[in-house]
Amino acid sequence: MIKLTRLDGEAFILNAELIRYVERRGDTFVTLTNGERLPVKETMDEVVDRSIEYQQRKHFLPPMPSTLGPAPTDTNLHTTS
Repeated sequence: MIKLTRLDGEAFILNAELIRYVERRGDTFVTLTNGERLPVKETMDEVVDRSIEYQQRKHFLPPMPSTLGPAPTDTNLHTTS
């Protein structure tokens, strides 16, 4: 996920996996894999740098610990005969 800015100044988070290409046509446009085009304030280089940084972080960060906690144990499973 990368943080970008709409032309009106509103920040938003974009899933960088959905970027198909970035182009400069006056403004910077990010075209997504579904064909949607998003104009952003960032330059092409900034969008590319953030996307590369995202990919690097994604591959180098250790997995997040589970928030579910340890698996419950059933004390009734160990019966003596």
